[in-house]
Amino acid sequence: CLTLQVACCCGTAACSLCCKCCPKIKQSTSTRFMYALYFILVTIICCVMMSTTVANEMKMHIPFYKQMCKSLQAGDMCEKLVGYSAVYKVCFGMACFFFLFFLFTIKINSSKSCRAYIHNGFWLIKLIVLAAMCSGAFFIPDQDTFLNAWRYVGATGGFLFIAIQLILLVEFAHKWNKNWTAGANHKQMWNGLLALVILILYSVAVAALVLMALFYTHSEGCMYNKVLIGVNGGLCLFVSLVAISPCVQNRQPNSGLLQSGVISCYVMYLTFSALSSKPPETILDENNQNITICVPEFSQGLHRDENLVTGLGTTILFGCILYSCLTSTTRASSEALKGIYATPETEVARCCFCCVPDGDADAEEHVEKRGGQTVIYDEKKGTVYSYAYFHFVFFLASLYVMMTVTHWFHYESAQIEKFFTGTWSIFWIKMVSCWVCVCLYLWTLIAPLCCPTREFSV
Repeated sequence: CLTLQVACCCGTAACSLCCKCCPKIKQSTSTRFMYALYFILVTIICCVMMSTTVANEMKMHIPFYKQMCKSLQAGDMCEKLVGYSAVYKVCFGMACFFFLFFLFTIKINSSKSCRAYIHNGFWLIKLIVLAAMCSGAFFIPDQDTFLNAWRYVGATGGFLFIAIQLILLVEFAHKWNKNWTAGANHKQMWNGLLALVILILYSVAVAALVLMALFYTHSEGCMYNKVLIGVNGGLCLFVSLVAISPCVQNRQPNSGLLQSGVISCYVMYLTFSALSSKPPETILDENNQNITICVPEFSQGLHRDENLVTGLGTTILFGCILYSCLTSTTRASSEALKGIYATPETEVARCCFCCVPDGDADAEEHVEKRGGQTVIYDEKKGTVYSYAYFHFVFFLASLYVMMTVTHWFHYESAQIEKFFTGTWSIFWIKMVSCWVCVCLYLWTLIAPLCCPTREFSV
């Protein structure tokens, strides 16, 4: 159980203090949350290392700070423990931790094997190993060569993490439509729900397009913004028309406006996020004074409280990363990346279509431990998710965090306080992600036309 696992990291005494009033939890869920807890812990350390505010506060309030830094061999003012190079080393340790577990858990199909027991337990030992790996990276010889090489590995892994999330988003859109369409064959209620959701999705996309045109453009500039807003809006219209075109409908009857509505909303979100990440433009007004354009006026006031904006924005960002990791490591997601989908005959329409129906009662064994939670051993008959794929996704997420915290290719001037000031590298990464998402969805529509002899499941 999750409470017992956390407590056991502090010793047997703390473990015995866990109360029975805690709600029951599945073993597979608690294991994934423990690894996520380790991921969050290292991520927080990376954010602290990139914060000049925290570094200055430590210098002012910690006695014998200079002597402590010298004893740790971290430089006169602990300069080796802050900045992008320190984040690279810590994330190197975390990435190695998850990559080693990825290799260790390949082809585990039973939770009763020795390797499965190691994956699901020994949390204190794992915490010590993770700390040792993150610390050991600071003693790698030839630091300059290591940082230059590791930067390219991080960029590759970060882009791959983004690609996996985009593929799963397209798969999510097709799965949603297929599930509700299966229900429409039996009840007309599902047709009404489909029409309502499609209307909402396109209303949100159009409203977002109009608002971005109002707040992120200016009559005397913002050419990038004008072109990209128009291009992305045109792409959404194009994929919607392709989805309902007769040639696509003949090969894929399940294709429709629900999928294109989901993609359109996500494209609008990425467009908004990219425009918010672009460095602001300035022009001279009638008084020959520089004024900032291409950003909403109200956002300039919000950015004045940098600590609040940075703290809230960073929390939301890494919450989204963690959610992406946990949702993309289910067995259904890993099978979707291999092209394995549920057959239409097994589809059961339901509002919460992402949730798998509970299995038979015999598949669950409730075990109560003295002083602890009720644990549901949901892996009695086999693993409910791919252990290796789980660790591989967290390996890629470690690289994505490393690149995101250090502003990708603007690492030398990166600070966590300037996380939302905007850089061209972040702007283009988000914009390219937007176009890749459209291309992936478009390929799922036209692939049956290009390869008529091949069977496609989406």
